[in-house]
Amino acid sequence: MTTMPDRIRDYYRAYETGDQAIVQQLLSDRFTFTSPLDDAIDRATYFAKCWPGHKHLQHFDIRQLIVQDGHALIRYEAESIDGSRFENVEHFELDGDQVSHIDVYFGSLPD
Repeated sequence: MTTMPDRIRDYYRAYETGDQAIVQQLLSDRFTFTSPLDDAIDRATYFAKCWPGHKHLQHFDIRQLIVQDGHALIRYEAESIDGSRFENVEHFELDGDQVSHIDVYFGSLPD
């Protein structure tokens, strides 16, 4: 049985490998996404606007991953294809074995 921390790690790995099917399975039909650039966009808009960014990402180093009471908090450092790095924190709202909402908090700017 796959745990929610495993599924969340798979989500970030999918961005590294371009495996959109993994992300589609994890995000609920009612999924919304908020970041400093997006305000509660829906699932279809997320895949149209955010998913193409996976082509620029090479690796995620998950520094912290905490799952508790229907929420997950993830802190990571990401490396872009060009070698630049940045840090973010993401908060996932969980609905059973799926993610219903993600808030992204931008950290450091790329090197």
